[in-house]
Amino acid sequence: MLKMENIKTRGRTFKGIVVSDKAQRTVTVEWNRRVYVPKYERYQKKRSKVKAHNPEEIDAKEGDEVIIKECRPISKTKKFIVVEVIK
Repeated sequence: MLKMENIKTRGRTFKGIVVSDKAQRTVTVEWNRRVYVPKYERYQKKRSKVKAHNPEEIDAKEGDEVIIKECRPISKTKKFIVVEVIK
């Protein structure tokens, strides 16, 4: 079992919304961002979606706004951990 105190966080921090909590101890977090397109000198809306480890102490549900932090790879696709539920 992965306990939250055993996983050290480092690197990037993001705030997003949980769009799926169907997997065991895993949530899918999505957030919007703006990317500059030099050719048109304008910004384009894009979405980022990542899987994050959802510790039992936090237990984020679908629709929650959460803060995730980067950590060591937990599995093939999980490289983030939920550190706080905002709403």
